[in-house]
Amino acid sequence: MRSAGSYGRWTVVVGAAMALTSGLHAQTRADATRWTPPRTLDGHPDLQGVYNVETLTPVERPAGITSLVLPRETADALEAYERQRVARSAEPSQADRRAPPVGGETSVPKSYQEALFRAGGGVVGGYNNFWLAMGEKVVVVNGERRSSIIVDPADGKVPAMNAEGTARNAKVLAGRVSPDAAENAAGGPPTAFDGPELRPLAERCILGFGSTSGPPTLPNYFYNNLKQIVQTKDAVLILNEMIHDVRIIRMNGKHAPSSLRSWMGDSIGWWDGNTLVVETTNFTDKTQFRGSGPDLKVTERFLRVDPQTILYRFTVEDPATWDRPWTGEYPWIASNEQIYEYACHEGNHSFGGILRGARLADTENAKKD
Repeated sequence: MRSAGSYGRWTVVVGAAMALTSGLHAQTRADATRWTPPRTLDGHPDLQGVYNVETLTPVERPAGITSLVLPRETADALEAYERQRVARSAEPSQADRRAPPVGGETSVPKSYQEALFRAGGGVVGGYNNFWLAMGEKVVVVNGERRSSIIVDPADGKVPAMNAEGTARNAKVLAGRVSPDAAENAAGGPPTAFDGPELRPLAERCILGFGSTSGPPTLPNYFYNNLKQIVQTKDAVLILNEMIHDVRIIRMNGKHAPSSLRSWMGDSIGWWDGNTLVVETTNFTDKTQFRGSGPDLKVTERFLRVDPQTILYRFTVEDPATWDRPWTGEYPWIASNEQIYEYACHEGNHSFGGILRGARLADTENAKKD
């Protein structure tokens, strides 16, 4: 198969693998201006429906890739490799197969989904392919096959954290795990098991990992890739399949006082022509999207470009964390799939075991002193 190996040279680390995102195909913005979207009773574009955001495309551009746009042959080879990998993983296991390598597979992954599968324990002691729906398509926007969700800065990377953000996060992470840490994140310092509030939000089943709930709302990459929009004159609701998180966007309103803060911030929306614009502020300091502070502001734009596609674009601003804003975009593709309850709750059985294990380790270590 041609050039699967070339994609394998996109260096993959666990943190980058968990920063994936979504999409399939979208028309150009010029196409959207020529297409008339259906309207709700109050005359605005009807965005309602269920959308699937699974994809192969990562949030940040991989090392060694210098362009936002991938050559067609590279994208085709990547998608073909992923289809073949999933098909191989779905085959019945051989009874006489060898034991996996100690610690899992160590060869260079040839797709981000393969890296993510390994990071989640797919090779040893974790998820197997039966439970996953990781996506087999590269994001396409304006007819371009994209190498990253981030489009600004031009290098496709989240800007470097400034001195203020670095110092703030070093203080936080000295005693706990990052609140937005992914499922495969390291356990953190010993004090990170002192109480449930020190564990990541996804581990506690409060918010989906990887900013699934947003804002900015990103794909899950593993499973539960659906998002549903319900729209009225006064509000827009976005239901995420992952952890059944729900955002309520108040239309044409004003932000709540800064003293009122919530997990997903305070979202207000308005219409700019056919585009729904949403501004979110008033985040709690318990979420910390990618290390952001409580003054984070996220501006989102939802534009329905054809009967099957919403082009979603977001800009992240927080001068206390990054010296400049950064922007990404990807398509949401209409789906006939049903959203099922995730049934995750903070009192899950594993969580008690985690804390009891930490207390046992404390006791054993005290005896050694």
